Amino acid sequence: MANSYFQFKQFRVEQAACAMKVCTDACVLGALAPVAVAHRLLDIGTGTGLLALMAAQRNPTAQVEAVELDAAAAQQAAANFAASPWASRLQLHALPLARFAAGQPAPFDHIVCNPPFFRNSLRSPSPQRTTARHTAEDSLTFAELAGFAARFLTATGQLTVLLPPSEMQEFEQEAATAGLFPLTRNVLHHRPGSKALRHITTFGRQQGAVTQQELPLHEADSEAYSSWFREVMGPFYLAL
Repeated sequence: MANSYFQFKQFRVEQAACAMKVCTDACVLGALAPVAVAHRLLDIGTGTGLLALMAAQRNPTAQVEAVELDAAAAQQAAANFAASPWASRLQLHALPLARFAAGQPAPFDHIVCNPPFFRNSLRSPSPQRTTARHTAEDSLTFAELAGFAARFLTATGQLTVLLPPSEMQEFEQEAATAGLFPLTRNVLHHRPGSKALRHITTFGRQQGAVTQQELPLHEADSEAYSSWFREVMGPFYLAL
Protein backbone atom coordinates (compact mmCIF):
# COMPACT_ATOMS: atom_id res chain seq x y z
CA MET A 1 0.00 0.00 0.00
CA ALA A 2 1.30 3.46 -0.91
CA ASN A 3 1.97 5.94 1.87
CA SER A 4 -0.87 8.29 2.79
CA TYR A 5 1.69 11.07 3.07
CA PHE A 6 4.57 12.66 1.13
CA GLN A 7 7.68 13.27 3.20
CA PHE A 8 9.82 16.30 2.37
CA LYS A 9 13.10 17.22 4.04
CA GLN A 10 11.56 19.73 6.44
CA PHE A 11 7.85 18.84 6.52
CA ARG A 12 5.34 16.08 5.83
CA VAL A 13 2.21 16.40 3.70
CA GLU A 14 -0.57 14.08 4.84
CA GLN A 15 -2.92 13.68 1.88
CA ALA A 16 -5.35 10.81 2.46
CA ALA A 17 -8.34 13.18 2.69
CA CYS A 18 -7.43 15.23 -0.39
CA ALA A 19 -8.63 14.53 -3.93
CA MET A 20 -5.47 15.89 -5.52
CA LYS A 21 -2.25 14.41 -4.19
CA VAL A 22 1.27 15.83 -4.22
CA CYS A 23 2.60 15.80 -7.79
CA THR A 24 5.81 16.82 -9.51
CA ASP A 25 4.55 19.87 -11.39
CA ALA A 26 2.97 21.34 -8.26
CA CYS A 27 6.24 20.84 -6.39
CA VAL A 28 8.10 22.66 -9.16
CA LEU A 29 5.57 25.51 -8.92
CA GLY A 30 6.26 25.75 -5.20
CA ALA A 31 10.01 25.80 -5.80
CA LEU A 32 10.01 28.34 -8.66
CA ALA A 33 7.40 30.92 -7.61
CA PRO A 34 9.33 34.13 -6.77
CA VAL A 35 8.26 34.44 -3.13
CA ALA A 36 11.60 35.22 -1.50
CA VAL A 37 10.96 38.90 -0.72
CA ALA A 38 7.20 38.82 -0.12
CA HIS A 39 5.84 39.74 3.30
CA ARG A 40 2.30 38.44 2.79
CA LEU A 41 1.54 35.44 0.58
CA LEU A 42 -1.66 33.65 -0.39
CA ASP A 43 -2.15 30.13 -1.75
CA ILE A 44 -5.52 29.85 -3.51
CA GLY A 45 -7.03 26.35 -3.54
CA THR A 46 -4.34 24.99 -1.26
CA GLY A 47 -5.54 21.35 -1.18
CA THR A 48 -3.00 19.55 1.00
CA GLY A 49 -1.31 22.86 1.84
CA LEU A 50 1.74 21.98 -0.27
CA LEU A 51 2.38 25.36 -1.91
CA ALA A 52 1.83 27.29 1.31
CA LEU A 53 4.26 25.01 3.15
CA MET A 54 6.90 25.37 0.44
CA ALA A 55 6.51 29.17 0.51
CA ALA A 56 6.90 29.18 4.29
CA GLN A 57 10.11 27.14 4.00
CA ARG A 58 11.56 29.34 1.25
CA ASN A 59 10.69 32.66 2.92
CA PRO A 60 11.45 32.53 6.66
CA THR A 61 9.70 35.79 7.53
CA ALA A 62 6.56 35.69 5.37
CA GLN A 63 3.05 35.37 6.71
CA VAL A 64 1.36 32.75 4.53
CA GLU A 65 -2.40 32.37 4.17
CA ALA A 66 -4.30 29.73 2.24
CA VAL A 67 -7.87 29.34 0.99
CA GLU A 68 -9.60 25.99 0.42
CA LEU A 69 -13.32 25.43 -0.22
CA ASP A 70 -13.38 21.64 0.22
CA ALA A 71 -13.98 20.89 3.91
CA ALA A 72 -11.98 17.65 4.06
CA ALA A 73 -9.00 19.13 2.22
CA ALA A 74 -9.11 22.25 4.39
CA GLN A 75 -9.03 20.14 7.54
CA GLN A 76 -6.08 18.16 6.18
CA ALA A 77 -4.19 21.32 5.17
CA ALA A 78 -4.78 22.87 8.59
CA ALA A 79 -3.36 19.75 10.25
CA ASN A 80 -0.34 19.83 7.92
CA PHE A 81 0.23 23.48 8.81
CA ALA A 82 0.00 22.77 12.53
CA ALA A 83 2.50 19.91 12.29
CA SER A 84 5.04 21.96 10.30
CA PRO A 85 7.94 24.04 11.68
CA TRP A 86 6.14 27.21 10.52
CA ALA A 87 2.75 26.78 12.19
CA SER A 88 2.83 30.31 13.64
CA ARG A 89 3.16 31.83 10.15
CA LEU A 90 0.51 29.73 8.36
CA GLN A 91 -3.22 30.41 8.35
CA LEU A 92 -5.99 28.41 6.65
CA HIS A 93 -9.33 29.87 5.51
CA ALA A 94 -11.87 27.11 4.87
CA LEU A 95 -14.23 28.91 2.49
CA PRO A 96 -14.71 29.77 -1.20
CA LEU A 97 -12.58 32.53 -2.67
CA ALA A 98 -15.58 34.85 -3.11
CA ARG A 99 -16.37 34.69 0.60
CA PHE A 100 -12.72 35.26 1.45
CA ALA A 101 -12.72 38.34 -0.83
CA ALA A 102 -15.88 39.64 0.85
CA GLY A 103 -13.90 39.88 4.08
CA GLN A 104 -11.60 42.47 2.44
CA PRO A 105 -8.22 40.89 3.27
CA ALA A 106 -5.16 43.10 3.33
CA PRO A 107 -3.22 43.16 0.03
CA PHE A 108 -0.77 40.35 -0.71
CA ASP A 109 2.74 40.65 -2.12
CA HIS A 110 2.43 37.31 -3.89
CA ILE A 111 -0.39 34.92 -4.77
CA VAL A 112 0.26 31.37 -5.95
CA CYS A 113 -2.30 29.02 -7.45
CA ASN A 114 -2.51 25.61 -9.11
CA PRO A 115 -6.07 26.10 -10.37
CA PRO A 116 -8.63 23.68 -11.84
CA PHE A 117 -8.03 23.41 -15.57
CA PHE A 118 -9.75 20.45 -17.25
CA ARG A 119 -12.64 22.30 -18.90
CA ASN A 120 -14.04 19.76 -21.36
CA SER A 121 -12.63 16.38 -20.37
CA LEU A 122 -14.56 13.52 -18.78
CA ARG A 123 -15.39 14.32 -15.18
CA SER A 124 -14.29 12.07 -12.35
CA PRO A 125 -16.90 10.07 -10.38
CA SER A 126 -15.36 11.68 -7.28
CA PRO A 127 -16.96 15.11 -6.63
CA GLN A 128 -13.83 16.15 -4.71
CA ARG A 129 -11.53 15.32 -7.62
CA THR A 130 -13.88 17.01 -10.09
CA THR A 131 -13.81 20.24 -8.09
CA ALA A 132 -10.02 20.09 -7.82
CA ARG A 133 -9.43 19.35 -11.52
CA HIS A 134 -12.30 20.98 -13.47
CA THR A 135 -13.42 24.57 -13.82
CA ALA A 136 -17.14 24.96 -13.16
CA GLU A 137 -19.64 27.59 -12.13
CA ASP A 138 -19.43 26.48 -8.50
CA SER A 139 -15.64 26.17 -8.55
CA LEU A 140 -12.74 28.53 -9.28
CA THR A 141 -12.88 30.09 -12.76
CA PHE A 142 -9.98 31.77 -14.53
CA ALA A 143 -11.86 35.09 -14.50
CA GLU A 144 -12.46 34.84 -10.75
CA LEU A 145 -8.81 34.05 -10.04
CA ALA A 146 -7.49 36.87 -12.24
CA GLY A 147 -10.00 39.35 -10.88
CA PHE A 148 -9.21 38.48 -7.27
CA ALA A 149 -5.47 38.84 -7.88
CA ALA A 150 -5.88 42.20 -9.61
CA ARG A 151 -7.96 43.42 -6.68
CA PHE A 152 -5.89 42.10 -3.77
CA LEU A 153 -2.27 42.27 -4.95
CA THR A 154 -0.12 45.18 -3.84
CA ALA A 155 0.97 47.66 -6.51
CA THR A 156 4.13 45.61 -7.13
CA GLY A 157 2.61 42.25 -6.19
CA GLN A 158 2.76 39.18 -8.40
CA LEU A 159 0.63 36.13 -9.19
CA THR A 160 2.18 32.77 -10.15
CA VAL A 161 -0.01 30.14 -11.81
CA LEU A 162 0.52 26.58 -13.10
CA LEU A 163 -1.50 25.44 -16.14
CA PRO A 164 -1.15 23.36 -19.32
CA PRO A 165 -0.13 25.50 -22.35
CA SER A 166 -3.57 25.85 -23.96
CA GLU A 167 -5.29 26.69 -20.67
CA MET A 168 -2.52 29.16 -19.83
CA GLN A 169 -3.25 30.97 -23.09
CA GLU A 170 -6.87 31.33 -22.00
CA PHE A 171 -5.84 32.44 -18.53
CA GLU A 172 -3.49 35.08 -19.95
CA GLN A 173 -6.46 36.61 -21.78
CA GLU A 174 -8.49 36.76 -18.57
CA ALA A 175 -5.49 38.18 -16.69
CA ALA A 176 -4.97 40.90 -19.29
CA THR A 177 -8.63 41.88 -19.00
CA ALA A 178 -8.09 42.23 -15.25
CA GLY A 179 -4.89 44.26 -15.76
CA LEU A 180 -2.25 41.59 -15.10
CA PHE A 181 0.41 40.60 -17.64
CA PRO A 182 3.04 37.84 -17.94
CA LEU A 183 6.48 38.67 -16.58
CA THR A 184 8.19 35.28 -16.63
CA ARG A 185 7.21 31.93 -18.13
CA ASN A 186 8.79 28.60 -17.17
CA VAL A 187 7.88 25.86 -19.66
CA LEU A 188 8.10 22.33 -18.24
CA HIS A 189 9.00 19.42 -20.55
CA HIS A 190 9.45 15.74 -19.77
CA ARG A 191 12.88 15.89 -21.45
CA PRO A 192 14.70 18.29 -23.84
CA GLY A 193 12.82 18.74 -27.11
CA SER A 194 9.60 17.04 -25.98
CA LYS A 195 6.26 18.80 -25.99
CA ALA A 196 5.46 21.36 -23.31
CA LEU A 197 3.64 19.83 -20.33
CA ARG A 198 2.92 22.84 -18.13
CA HIS A 199 3.53 26.56 -18.00
CA ILE A 200 4.42 28.24 -14.71
CA THR A 201 3.80 31.91 -15.39
CA THR A 202 4.24 34.90 -13.10
CA PHE A 203 2.03 37.93 -13.69
CA GLY A 204 2.30 41.54 -12.58
CA ARG A 205 0.78 44.91 -13.38
CA GLN A 206 3.63 45.93 -15.71
CA GLN A 207 3.26 45.07 -19.39
CA GLY A 208 6.43 44.26 -21.32
CA ALA A 209 8.71 41.53 -22.67
CA VAL A 210 8.31 38.08 -21.13
CA THR A 211 11.35 36.16 -19.91
CA GLN A 212 10.93 32.48 -20.85
CA GLN A 213 12.84 29.36 -19.81
CA GLU A 214 12.49 25.83 -21.22
CA LEU A 215 12.89 23.40 -18.33
CA PRO A 216 13.11 19.64 -18.95
CA LEU A 217 12.38 17.51 -15.88
CA HIS A 218 14.68 14.68 -17.00
CA GLU A 219 17.92 14.24 -18.89
CA ALA A 220 17.73 13.69 -22.65
CA ASP A 221 18.62 10.00 -22.64
CA SER A 222 17.45 8.74 -19.26
CA GLU A 223 14.89 9.08 -16.49
CA ALA A 224 17.47 10.81 -14.30
CA TYR A 225 16.35 14.23 -13.10
CA SER A 226 17.86 17.20 -14.95
CA SER A 227 20.47 19.40 -13.29
CA TRP A 228 18.14 22.39 -12.83
CA PHE A 229 15.48 20.12 -11.29
CA ARG A 230 17.95 18.69 -8.81
CA GLU A 231 19.06 22.21 -7.91
CA VAL A 232 15.61 23.72 -7.28
CA MET A 233 14.12 20.62 -5.65
CA GLY A 234 17.21 19.80 -3.59
CA PRO A 235 15.95 21.71 -0.53
CA PHE A 236 12.72 19.68 -0.58
CA TYR A 237 13.06 16.14 -1.95
CA LEU A 238 14.60 13.52 0.32
CA ALA A 239 16.20 11.70 -2.62
CA LEU A 240 18.10 14.77 -3.88
